[in-house]
Amino acid sequence: MINEAMYARGAESSKIREIFTYACERKAQIGADKVFDFSLGNPSIPAPEAVRSSIERSLAECAPEELHGYTPAPGLPAARKAVAASLNRRFGTSYSMGDIFMTVGAAASVSCALHALTSPGDEVIVVSPYFPEYKVWIESCGCTCVEAPAKPYTFRLSVGSIMEAITPRTAAIIVNSPNNPTGSVYSREVLQRLANCLNEVNQSREQPVFLISDEPYRELTYGAEVPWVPDIYKNTVVCYSYSKSLSLPGERVGWVLVPPACFENARAMAAIAGSARALGFVCAPALFQRVVADCVDEPCNVEAYNRNRLLLVNELGEMGYSVVEPEGAFYLWVRALESDAEAFCERAKRFELLPVPSDSFGVPGWVRVGYCVSYDTIVNSLPAWRALMDSYR
Repeated sequence: MINEAMYARGAESSKIREIFTYACERKAQIGADKVFDFSLGNPSIPAPEAVRSSIERSLAECAPEELHGYTPAPGLPAARKAVAASLNRRFGTSYSMGDIFMTVGAAASVSCALHALTSPGDEVIVVSPYFPEYKVWIESCGCTCVEAPAKPYTFRLSVGSIMEAITPRTAAIIVNSPNNPTGSVYSREVLQRLANCLNEVNQSREQPVFLISDEPYRELTYGAEVPWVPDIYKNTVVCYSYSKSLSLPGERVGWVLVPPACFENARAMAAIAGSARALGFVCAPALFQRVVADCVDEPCNVEAYNRNRLLLVNELGEMGYSVVEPEGAFYLWVRALESDAEAFCERAKRFELLPVPSDSFGVPGWVRVGYCVSYDTIVNSLPAWRALMDSYR
């Protein structure tokens, strides 16, 4: 018999993907330059030249059976060593390759972490608004997704709302900074307050509450500090991807870090490996593990995104839109011009503007505008944004 839960997941497509598909259809109908697709977090800047050089070197130097063969389940030792060494240089840590498990991107990292650190019947707290797939992955573990609202208007992490959401069944909390969809960055002070509160909670528990720090946008910031969360709260598992920093979203490569200080580190890492096995992730892509080993410290071209960010923030603000100025990632959080964000996005379609309604992220009344597009796309979209505003006057 067909699994009804999985059927429901497949039949109810992601709103982000639904809008992206519509954008592709409209571009084919009227021309790509006339459609302003702000739906998908697909990097608009090319991968660094170092990525091409790494691929070409591997193609030239590695035998085909080595290049395209299976790697060890945790990943190539060279890649894991490179990641650990990079983290040690950047954060003054002392990680080894045994603390790193290579994955099929951040989605696999978070999914594996959830399966490893929870049991059916547990609760996992997310800070709303949040990336909608979190709920899918949490529920696939047999757990309940519990929403803890961020602070209104600023959308920064609210320690109070998280503490109100904690129950004896709470197994983990997902934090995502820089944040998708709001672009907010959680400060060291706020994370320290959260850690202090969690340490108090843990005193009466056999197993601590884990923090799962989802960090695919860590390198995309505009002057804000992104604290290293394991330095603040020891029971943190970090999930990372090179989809954004190296502009490789389609290649699916990332990692999970379980720090030595984390509760039952060795068992947790074994559970990560077991989760990857149970979920069918045989190994991360072999070629791109080699790319990671070669390009782990390659800088991200943040300036291109910052240029887009400043243009959108300034122009939409002057038109009268209420926006949350992003400190990181490449999304702008814009208040819809009516309480129903879905209806607002339907009206925006009349002007070929395609943002994502906030209902997809667990809150009403806002839209996410992905500015990981060309600068020209933003410039050309401005008359449409103005016409949309005028249509409400």
